[in-house]
Amino acid sequence: MKVLWATILLMVFICFASFAAETVETPADCKQCGMNRTKFAQSRMIVTYRDGSTGTCSINCVVVDMKATRGKEVKSFQVGDYDSKKLVDAKTAVWVIGGKKKGVMTPVAKWAFADKERAETFIKVNGGRLATFDDVLKTTEKELDEPHKPKGHSGHKK
Repeated sequence: MKVLWATILLMVFICFASFAAETVETPADCKQCGMNRTKFAQSRMIVTYRDGSTGTCSINCVVVDMKATRGKEVKSFQVGDYDSKKLVDAKTAVWVIGGKKKGVMTPVAKWAFADKERAETFIKVNGGRLATFDDVLKTTEKELDEPHKPKGHSGHKK
């Protein structure tokens, strides 16, 4: 009987732990477009300004947010690692621009990796090129400034 209860408790714990691991930090939805950040955990970002943090689904929505809040001092950027979905420092992450995997809120995909080896493996399978965070910001800003390119989807707040 003790083994049965131990087994049941273990199963309940595993179910709870797996549910908890599938959700991301608040906010649940992107500030800019409303997309679910857990669903897009591999591209989500947190921007920490001097006066608070903002959660988005992607680098695209970060740039939209930064344009809307021009002049606010940014203390840090965190991004979901493509493989583990854990937050890493966006400035030290290894980024991949392009490739055959569809991006989030952008015509040109941008993915972050905690280490260069994983990014290079991704490129071998999916294409793209290595980039820095500054490269990714400039590419995203350029995309958003080009009038003939889509600017995400109609869910963006103006």
